[in-house]
Amino acid sequence: MHNQIDLIEFPVKSVEQLKRTKEFFTSVFEWKYTDWSGDYSDTAESGTNSGVNADGSATMPLTVIYSADLDKTKKLVVENGGNIIVDTYAFPGGRRFHFTEPNGNELAVWSE
Repeated sequence: MHNQIDLIEFPVKSVEQLKRTKEFFTSVFEWKYTDWSGDYSDTAESGTNSGVNADGSATMPLTVIYSADLDKTKKLVVENGGNIIVDTYAFPGGRRFHFTEPNGNELAVWSE
């Protein structure tokens, strides 16, 4: 849904840690994962979608918001004091960018 939190990404430091994290959540909560690449998997079974990211780009969980109009949302982020820290890029299934809000919390916005 537009302007709704759509995904929480949990960072890990290696593909081996990604496997262990997936195994943990699968064993404890019965979540089943889809592997998108060697360093990323996600699940829709966790309430709000969640992913495990081993690409080394994050150290804290990342909140990802869905937008039906990525370019408009990016413009609004900047106009309201946000700072783009990762410019828009494509990934399997869509595009996204990362930003910090005025107090430094990192978030991302994605769209198909």
